[in-house]
Amino acid sequence: MTITIYHNPRCSKSRETLALAEAIASNLQRQLTVVEYLKQPLNAEELMHLWQQTGEPLDAFVRSGEEEFAAAGLSLTDSGAVFAAMAKIPKLMQRPVVVADGRAVICRPPEKIHSLFTEQA
Repeated sequence: MTITIYHNPRCSKSRETLALAEAIASNLQRQLTVVEYLKQPLNAEELMHLWQQTGEPLDAFVRSGEEEFAAAGLSLTDSGAVFAAMAKIPKLMQRPVVVADGRAVICRPPEKIHSLFTEQA
């Protein structure tokens, strides 16, 4: 199974999470895929699926404090418009996000990555 990290190398939390993901992937002998989502943006459907995998509220997944969010006239009550905008403006996605075994975690703080690899109740 693959571990995927949606990564922004300019973000310190993302770099810390990548280091943890590399160690975990090595320990578990799993492949690690690094997606620099600013260079390889996801489309609206992929973003919605990724968000659904987190199980988090939309406001946790979207960087609504960015100037581009307000400039686009977005509201978190219109998820369709938000995901369409995120596809065009990938910096609106919260980072980093790590996916493993069909689940995703927004790794803020980076240590949240460990919740992907612990037993579910």
